[in-house]
Amino acid sequence: MAHNEGFLKLVNDAKTRVRETDVTGYKAMLARGEKPVLVDVREDSEWSSGHVKGAVHMSKGTIERDIETRVPDKETTLVLYCGGGFRSALVADNLQKMGYSNPVSLDGGWRALKDSGIDLE
Repeated sequence: MAHNEGFLKLVNDAKTRVRETDVTGYKAMLARGEKPVLVDVREDSEWSSGHVKGAVHMSKGTIERDIETRVPDKETTLVLYCGGGFRSALVADNLQKMGYSNPVSLDGGWRALKDSGIDLE
């Protein structure tokens, strides 16, 4: 997908402040016994078309409103994914501003996850 210049500027700015990982890094977290909360920040229609088994759905449009109720511990590691890793970087940046210390944007997003062998629904 081709993204607009203004959007990419926002994303690239956010990426200077947030932690990122890829599917390999996410799998390594799991292999080490870490238990991050995997959060799908895509829109409802994207979620309905398929998502990672066990993921929590809070779209980019609602996560800031709902996160403190769903995940009150601000030390929780949150691995965030969208379609490709752009919206998740924006969400990670906002969550840090809200006091969450461990949001991680998954670079490659859904496109990488669905080809990775991870269980899907």
